[in-house]
Amino acid sequence: MGRLMSIDYGRKRCGIAVTDVCRIVATGLATVPTSQLVEFVRNYIAKEPVDVIVVGKPTTMNCEPSESMRYITPGIQRLRKEIPESVEIIFWDERFTSTLAHRAMLDGGMRKSRRQDKAVVDEIAATIILNDYIQSKSYQS
Repeated sequence: MGRLMSIDYGRKRCGIAVTDVCRIVATGLATVPTSQLVEFVRNYIAKEPVDVIVVGKPTTMNCEPSESMRYITPGIQRLRKEIPESVEIIFWDERFTSTLAHRAMLDGGMRKSRRQDKAVVDEIAATIILNDYIQSKSYQS
């Protein structure tokens, strides 16, 4: 069984999180420039088995795709062409993940200078997306 990976896709950078091999816990892996996302994911998959990539899907409060999908969709299509077909890519609602990431940093006592680092926020948001996905699957079982 392979790991699960999540991507909080942004114009400048992408936060990435992965699960342990048992798919129990999601942890932040990295934040990479968006231009290097495909190469990073391809290299990671070459070292570690990944079965599913969960991509944060920004939606409005009306459950409509947000404007951000204009650049996310082509980016994920490029990724799809570069990774094995056996790796499933799914979109997952990411509403409020940035807000939750900031709350987690505050609750965790993170210093203000570290909380202002947007790369940290992106990595934590990817972790929240993946944890939400894991929890939804455990409730369905």
